[in-house]
Formats: sequence, structure tokens, C-alpha cells
Amino acid sequence: MTASPDSQGTGLTCEQVISLVGDYLESALTQEMVAELEAHLAECAPCVAYLRTYRRTKDLTAQTERVEMPEETTIRLRRFLLDRLLPKSDRER
Repeated sequence: MTASPDSQGTGLTCEQVISLVGDYLESALTQEMVAELEAHLAECAPCVAYLRTYRRTKDLTAQTERVEMPEETTIRLRRFLLDRLLPKSDRER
């Protein structure tokens, strides 16, 4: 991984690529940014590995099912959060 731009002083750093991966996979980048990101990926195996892992994680989490929380747990969690987050005077209302 490179912490600084390539030897010509152009291109993205690994840190920048990592911060753009989500937008890249959502097709939310400009064509110019996609070109810069893909140029970096063409020369940086660690960033390619990161992209593959990110994509796989996203795919796996999309396949998981939501599990409903039992009502008693929901009530207890709500009480706990209210006790911790609200000032005592607001809880007594």
C-alpha cells in the first residue's frame, strides 16, 4: 500500500482509494474519479484485495435475514437507553 501519490505526484493514495470504495461499488463516482481509482487498482494488489473483501462482505450481509428482537428485550433496551441518555428530570415526565 502506498501512503503517498505515485512517483509522478499524481493519482490516489491507498487511504483515498479505501475511502472511495463504497461509492465506487455504488457507481456514485465521476468518470474521472473512477479512472483514477482503477489506475491505482491496476498497480496496487493490497487495494485490490481490500476491494474484493469489501465487495464480498457487502454481498454476504445483503444475504442475511433480519431477526426480530423479542418484545421484552425491546422494552428493556428502550428503558436502559432512556435511563442513560435522558436527564433524570426528563425521565420523570
